[in-house]
Amino acid sequence: MNTLFMHCRPGFEGEVCAEISEHAAQLGVAGYAKGKPQSACAEFVCAEAEGAERLMAQLRFAQLIFPRQWARGTYIELPETDRISVLLAHLAELGRGFGSLWLEVLDSNDGKELSTFCRKFEVPLRKALEKAGRLVDNPSLPRLLLTFISGRRVFVGVAEANNSALWPMGIPRLKFPREAPSRSTLKLEEAWHQFIPREHWEQRLGDDMTGVDLGASPGGWTYQLVRRGMLVTAIDNGPMAESLMDTGLVQHLMADGFSWQPKQPVDWMVCDIVEKPARTTSLIETWLGEGLCREAVVNLKLPMKQRYTEVRRLLDRMEATFKARKVKVSIACKQLYHDREEVTCHLRRLDMKPR
Repeated sequence: MNTLFMHCRPGFEGEVCAEISEHAAQLGVAGYAKGKPQSACAEFVCAEAEGAERLMAQLRFAQLIFPRQWARGTYIELPETDRISVLLAHLAELGRGFGSLWLEVLDSNDGKELSTFCRKFEVPLRKALEKAGRLVDNPSLPRLLLTFISGRRVFVGVAEANNSALWPMGIPRLKFPREAPSRSTLKLEEAWHQFIPREHWEQRLGDDMTGVDLGASPGGWTYQLVRRGMLVTAIDNGPMAESLMDTGLVQHLMADGFSWQPKQPVDWMVCDIVEKPARTTSLIETWLGEGLCREAVVNLKLPMKQRYTEVRRLLDRMEATFKARKVKVSIACKQLYHDREEVTCHLRRLDMKPR
């Protein structure tokens, strides 16, 4: 159980390795990270058996930027037949029970081929685990995460349900609304799920609120605000979808998203403008620092190289800026499933009361 296994977007294995290595060094956990390019996964192999457990105990998964899912455990080889007996024997050695079971595959072509096998294998495996007393209805128990690398090789992992991904492999099952103007709408919908507890939606995403969408055209992110019943100011020199304008909830202003500002503070600012991340960071610092909005979801487009280093630098810069201005802002950052060469930031002014 000395290996920390992490899923990620293909092509970002190096960023996962850099990020987890930095955290491990800060926590004094010895080991090394490795990740094959385009494999959609990375590992941190700890020098000591309890190293992976220490990392997961002292880190919150929600604080990690590039991993989509994580678990501590080990690889085992399975026979061509009677795989369940081998898994049960391995779990018996762990001497513990689990509150839930997720069968996972990598976000790769090989992983997609394995997903059919996992769907068929899950039902008999679940029944066998329940019969053996290894899987019980107790949400306080850890989750059993089985990542199938092939039909014969599986990473048997463990993670706390409240300190791991919200969905298997970190991939949300969101359906694209046919009435939405663009598929980018799914990025903002995923951000709601990632950053705002579901029980807070009525309070923080209410229909009595106002929002601004910077760089709104054609309206993929505006659609999500309108869907929540908000009054939205859409800022873009490009056209907006007629279906959004017909709702009566959208005011379209043809202006530059980096220079326009509201006359009165709004509840939400969202922004998915393609721009250098440092310039977008300055925009965030202005809107949150000057109290132009209470919460924001903003995408930072990533450079070609040193992507984790650049994201970490910009996040540290924002924290220092807000501290210097003596304003309290919570900052969260994640590469969402629907993100590509970007990360999504959520910011909230903790010292601003709802209107």
